Amino acid sequence: MENGLSEDLSDSTQLPESDNDQRVYFVPYRWWKDAQDATTSDESDGNRGVLFMATPPSSYAGPMKLINSIFNPELAFNLRREENSLQNGESGEVGISGRDFALVSGEMWLQALKWHSDTKVAAKCGKTFSAAEDDMSDVYPLQLRLSVLRETNSLGVKVIKKDNVTELFRRACKIFSLDSEMLRIWDFSGQTALFFINDKTKFPKDCQQQSDQELLLELQIYGLSDSIKCREGKKADMAVQNYNGIHSSGTSTAMNGNAGNTSTSIFRSNSSAFFGRSGEAGSLGLTGLQNLGNTCFMNSAIQCLAHTPKLVDYFLGDYGREVNHKNPLGMNGEIALAFGDLLRRLWAPGATPVAPRTFKSKLARFAPQFSGFNQHDSQELLAFLLDGLHEDLNRVKSKPYVEAKDEESRPDEEVADEYWQNHVARNDSVIVDVCQGQYKSTLVCPDCRKVSVTFDPFMYLSLPLPSTNTRTMTLTVVSADGSIQPSSYTISVPKFGKCEDLIHALSIACSLGIDETLLVAEVYNNRIIRFLEEPADYLSLIRDNDRLVAYRLKKDFDNSPLVVFMHQHMEEHYFHGKLTSSWKAFGIPLVGNVHNFVSGSDIHNLYLQLVAPFRIPPDGTLDNDLDSTTIEEVEGMVDNTSSSPDGDAKPCSAKGVELPSDSELQFYLTDEKGMVKDENIVMNEPVPKIGLHRRFNVLVCWPEKLTKQYDTSLLSSLPEIFKSGFFAKRPQESVSLYNCLEAFLKEEPLGPEDMWYCPSCKQHRQASKKLDLWRLPEILVIHLKRFSYTHSAKNKLETYVDFPVDDLDLSTHLSYKNGQLSHRYMLYAISNHYGSMGGGHYTAFIHYGGDQWYDFDDSHVSPISQEKIKTSAAYVLFYRRVLK
Repeated sequence: MENGLSEDLSDSTQLPESDNDQRVYFVPYRWWKDAQDATTSDESDGNRGVLFMATPPSSYAGPMKLINSIFNPELAFNLRREENSLQNGESGEVGISGRDFALVSGEMWLQALKWHSDTKVAAKCGKTFSAAEDDMSDVYPLQLRLSVLRETNSLGVKVIKKDNVTELFRRACKIFSLDSEMLRIWDFSGQTALFFINDKTKFPKDCQQQSDQELLLELQIYGLSDSIKCREGKKADMAVQNYNGIHSSGTSTAMNGNAGNTSTSIFRSNSSAFFGRSGEAGSLGLTGLQNLGNTCFMNSAIQCLAHTPKLVDYFLGDYGREVNHKNPLGMNGEIALAFGDLLRRLWAPGATPVAPRTFKSKLARFAPQFSGFNQHDSQELLAFLLDGLHEDLNRVKSKPYVEAKDEESRPDEEVADEYWQNHVARNDSVIVDVCQGQYKSTLVCPDCRKVSVTFDPFMYLSLPLPSTNTRTMTLTVVSADGSIQPSSYTISVPKFGKCEDLIHALSIACSLGIDETLLVAEVYNNRIIRFLEEPADYLSLIRDNDRLVAYRLKKDFDNSPLVVFMHQHMEEHYFHGKLTSSWKAFGIPLVGNVHNFVSGSDIHNLYLQLVAPFRIPPDGTLDNDLDSTTIEEVEGMVDNTSSSPDGDAKPCSAKGVELPSDSELQFYLTDEKGMVKDENIVMNEPVPKIGLHRRFNVLVCWPEKLTKQYDTSLLSSLPEIFKSGFFAKRPQESVSLYNCLEAFLKEEPLGPEDMWYCPSCKQHRQASKKLDLWRLPEILVIHLKRFSYTHSAKNKLETYVDFPVDDLDLSTHLSYKNGQLSHRYMLYAISNHYGSMGGGHYTAFIHYGGDQWYDFDDSHVSPISQEKIKTSAAYVLFYRRVLK
C-alpha cells in the first residue's frame, strides 16, 4: 500500500480536505496535544477522545516476551476500551510516562504538523507551509489485524510478519511491548468506534475485511522513537521533550523510496519523544544518532568530532563563508555542509535522536567504500572525514607550487619551519588549525649511510600495540638419532620476523648443542609437504593451524644423504559385511642421516634407532631413561641376534626385548607423498640410487600386531602452531599508552615492500627509519592499531591499553619543545569497538560538563562513570591540549 502522502502533498501549499486522506495516524500524544492547545480555544467534539488501555491477552503468563525472539512471527495484545473516559485527554500525568499516544485522522495530523512546522520555521523564515519529503519519510505504515472481543469490550490486535516487512515488525515490537507500564492510546479520529458496530460499510476505506471476526487496518505511524527500551533491557526513566516535528535546514531531503520499501535506510524517527538517562530534557549536545543499519561505526566517529572543542564553535558559527566549492581535491563543499548541518541538529535545543540520512548519502556518493549497510571501520571513516572536511574548507583557492629544498646541514628548526610554511601555503583550514601536527622522519641508507630528513604533517597518530609485536608458536622437536622422545616447545618470535628468528628462539628453548642444527618442516596428512630451509622467509607464511616439526641433526648432515621415513600399518575393517584390510598412513615422518652405507640392513638399523623412544617396555610404561637402551645398544642390535624356531634371526636389545625383524617391517623407496612403493629395500643388499639424491624417502610398512608394541600416539599427535579454540580465552594483555608511543617512535628497518630510493647510491635500499614528534596539534587523535591484516588472515587485538585521562604528558617524547605551548593533554572522547573482526559494535564515550562522561550508543545517551571508560574496546582516543 502507498502511504497516501506523496501524491497529494509534495507540492502543496494548503491542507487537503479530510476526505483526501482518511487514514489513521499513530502519533505521540504530547506532540498532538501541544498543537491542539495552541490552535483551539474551546473544547469541541473533534478534541474529544476515547481512551484505550493496552494489555496482554489473558493467555500470556506474564509480561510479553515475544519481542525477545526474532523467530516469533506474531505480536498480539488487547486494547481495552474505557467506557467512562470520553474526555479531551487531560489526566494529570498523561504524556509524562512516554507511553501515551494518539490516533488522529489525516487532516488532524497535517494540522498538527503545520503548527509545529510554522512554529519552528515559518515564524523565522517567512516560509509557507509545505509537507516536505522529510516528513513523509517519517511516516511508515504498519498492517494490523483487528478483531472485536465483545466479552471484554476490547480490540484484539495482531501484528504478523507475513503482513509486514521484517523492519516494520521489529519496530512494532519495540513500540507495543507491554509490561508493567501500560500503553494509553487516545482515539481522536473517531475510527475505532466503527469496530464496535455491526455495519461494516462504515469502515474506513483502508480497512479490508478478512473474515467475520478479523479486519486488516493500515496504521500510519509518525514521530516515534525506534527504541523505547534502554540498551540493556532495563526500563529507563522517560521524560518528555519538545516534539519538533521537523528539523529543517532550509532544504528538503529526497526520499529513498516509499514508506513500504524493505530497506531500513528509508525509515526516520527524528521526532522521537523519548529521552534516556542522559540528563535533563533539552541538554545541548546530548543527542543520539539513529542507526540506519550497521552505521554505528559512523555514529561513533561523528559523535567524537561533534564534541571536539573549536570544531563545535566553528560549525555552529558562520562556517558557510569558508566552504570551498571549487577545490578539485574537495567534494564541492557538500561533505562540509552535510556535516555542519548534522552537527547543528545534534546541538539544537531540545533535539531528539537524529537520523543522519543526508550525511550518509553524501558519504556514499563521495566515498563508495562506505555505501550500503555493511559494517566498516570508524577510524577509516574518521580519516576520510577529516581529510574531506579539510579540502572542503580549505581557505587556499589557488595552491602555489612549492619545491622542497634539501636540508643542506641546516638546523632542524629552520628546516621544520620551512616545511610547515610550505604546507600551510597550500593547506589552510580549521582542520589544519586544530588537528594537524608535524613529525620528523629520518631515513639512513644501510650501505652509504646517507641520511635524509623530512618534516611531514600528520592528522592522527596510528600506534602499534607493542605487546602484540611478538607471535607465540608451538613446534615439536624430534631427535634424528633416537636419543629422546619428541617434545613440544612454545616460543615467542617477532610477529613479522623470519625463519632465522624461529630457529634461533627454538634452539635456545630446546638447549641445542653447538654441533647440532635444526631442520624445520611442515607436516600434513602424515607427510612432509615442505621444508623451511630459507632463513629469510617470513614467518607470516606460517598459519596458526599449521603443524611444524623441527628435526635435530648434526651440523654435517649436508655432507651425507638424508632419509625421510614415512609409516603405514595394516588396518582391518568391514566393507559390505566382509572383513578386508588395507594400508593406512600414520604418525609423523622421521628423519635421519646415512653415513657411508648403502645396504638395506643399514636403513633397517637406522629406523630401529629412530623408533626406539616409542617402544613400550614389558611393564607397559614408556622407559624415558635412555641409559636402559643406549644408542650404542640399538646400533648393535643386528649383531646381537637369537635364532627363532624357524631359523630366522631376530634382533634383540641388551635387555632381551625382542625387536622387529625385516620380515615384519617392509621397507620401500617411495615418493615425497608416500603413495607409491617404488622398490623394495632388502636386508644385506645395496640400496639403489642412494647416491644420486641429497634426500630420499622410504616407506615403512608395519603389521598391525607390531603397532601395539609402540606408543604411536607420540608419533601422531602434533600441536598446531597456535590453538585458538572458539571458546579459548587468551590471557588479558596490558600495555601503557606510553609504551605504544615508544614503539611507534623507535627506529626500525623498512620492509622489503617499502624500499627507499637512496639519492646517493641511486638504488632502492632497505633503509632504517626513525620518527620523532616535532609539532603537536591542539587536538591530538590517537588510533590504536587493533586490527591486523595479512594475506591469509584478519585479526583483532584485544590488548588492554592503559591510557591517561587527565594528564597525558608528551614532553619526554617531543624532539622539539616549543616553550610557548603546553605538551599536556586531557582525554575528551573515545571511539570504542566491541566484538570480533567480522562484526561487533561501535560506541563513543564523551566527556561533557564538569567530570561527567556519557555513553553514546547510537540513539541512546546515558551517563557513565569515569572508572568504566577504560576498556580493551578503546579504539580511537581524542585528546585536547591543556593550557599551562
